[in-house]
Amino acid sequence: MTNNPRIDGGDAVVSAFNAAGADYVFCSSGSEWAPVWEALARRHRDGEPAPRYLDLTHETVAVGMATGYGLVERRPQGVLLHAAPGLLQGSMAVHGALLAGVPMVVASSESTTYGDAPGHDPGGQWYRNLSIVGGPHGIAQPFTKWSTEAAGVHTLPTMITRAAELAWRAPAGPAYLNIPLEILLEEWDGREAKPVVPPGSTHSSPEEVDPVAQLIREAANPVIVTETAGREAGGFEALVAFAEAWNIPVVEPDSAVCGNFPRTHPLHAGSDIGPWMDSADLILLVNCRAPFYPPSRRPAKAKIVVVDEVPQRPHVVYQVLFADAYLEGNVANTLRQLAKRAKDLDEEAVEIRRAAQQERHAAEQSAIAAAETKAAEAKGIDPVLVAATLRRLLHGQDAIVVDETITHSRVVKRHVQTADPDSYFYVQGGLGQGIAVALGVKLAAKERPVVLTIGDGAFTYNPVIPSYDASSAYELPLLIVVFNNRVYKSMNLNHRRFYPDGAAAETGEWLGTDLHRLPRLADFAEPFGMHTETVDTSEALAPALERALKAVAEGTTAVVDVLVTR
Repeated sequence: MTNNPRIDGGDAVVSAFNAAGADYVFCSSGSEWAPVWEALARRHRDGEPAPRYLDLTHETVAVGMATGYGLVERRPQGVLLHAAPGLLQGSMAVHGALLAGVPMVVASSESTTYGDAPGHDPGGQWYRNLSIVGGPHGIAQPFTKWSTEAAGVHTLPTMITRAAELAWRAPAGPAYLNIPLEILLEEWDGREAKPVVPPGSTHSSPEEVDPVAQLIREAANPVIVTETAGREAGGFEALVAFAEAWNIPVVEPDSAVCGNFPRTHPLHAGSDIGPWMDSADLILLVNCRAPFYPPSRRPAKAKIVVVDEVPQRPHVVYQVLFADAYLEGNVANTLRQLAKRAKDLDEEAVEIRRAAQQERHAAEQSAIAAAETKAAEAKGIDPVLVAATLRRLLHGQDAIVVDETITHSRVVKRHVQTADPDSYFYVQGGLGQGIAVALGVKLAAKERPVVLTIGDGAFTYNPVIPSYDASSAYELPLLIVVFNNRVYKSMNLNHRRFYPDGAAAETGEWLGTDLHRLPRLADFAEPFGMHTETVDTSEALAPALERALKAVAEGTTAVVDVLVTR
């Protein structure tokens, strides 16, 4: 006799994530999710559709993997955490997803009856330890797009799909839903939500685009500045076409969070907006928070055009754009419209800026080559040598680089030189998410090598053991390269800057920075049967990375701990 119990809120959750188009549900287990687990077991038994369920052992890993997956796939996935404590544990990663613009539906639970209602007993842990005043949705509100509580099992499926639709729309980001345990245990009538369809797009009108095209046509020294054009579907390619059509250099500031333009392209103009602050007569901020710091610092004479679907980002506390014109709507479409209008150009003016950019580009390439020559000749392992070696070894492999370095982030961007769409992502929010985000990227791009570059300080913030467990359990091999300078160098910079002649400078007592006491970082991977290397000489670097990449290609995560000199 087949066991067919009544279906309940757990099945409503699974059905709703199906309707939302979620490929995966990333879960860090909590006792409230037994109804979901039962629904999944029943669906697996009966051959019914369900998102794939990933059983993960840390909240940061669950949210971080959903973030990495969403960076590539750009569609909302499901994340299940445990009560208020699990939400708090994962909150840094949820906030990181908000900053990265990744859609997801995050859910956790509470109890509303504390055992005093008829039916299933939720357990005394809710009464004594897990519940929080105002509910977990109150906690989630500041770091999500939308946060509320499910009111009943019959509206639960459409509450989840509504959350997915909100999460998916610009500015994309996480939505949170508190689903009380009693609702999960309540009988469900089977009324499923309608499948979610992709958002429609908004476009700037020709009446708005034409005047901006005229501003570009009249500009002698325009420049494009972008942080996240490449995050949008088709944005990378559209930006290349736009820049080439008008022959405008592109600056990716240090705050860029993904690859937006080929680093090898002659129009790539580095990461410093400084040279244009006094000379540019037109600055096009394309998916870019204001690159001027402090906020009161404004260009001397440039008009500013902002091209952004949501230029006034509601999650940014303070933002000064100095805009003279806005082109709002789908960024890729806007760039394509502008590229088509690259006609009747002043060829003399174009030639002057083309020559100037060629000179800048040649100077930058010479500076890169000189830095790499110096690094190769230096004693020990210079960080530049690590990045340059990675570039050489990854050439032609269609690799993706996920970066969670701080001190060495400029080195990674400048010398690894990614050049393709979705080939570089910088981890957002607090440190400690890099391995999980890289795992999520790998989950979405299993055929591509994924490399995580990470500092030793950032590495120690990561939930390393749960991340390695996820890598092994779900066959997601990474190359993890640790830039290990044995110090929290970024934390030391302000101390030295604020107190250059202080007591610490006099005595050498720099607090909050020393990491020499840590054991060999690669060793943590050994119990998982992963490939590990510790490298302390320049001669050993390339062979070690080659062996590690071979191990990754064969299906195992490889950790190379590189002891760098600075």
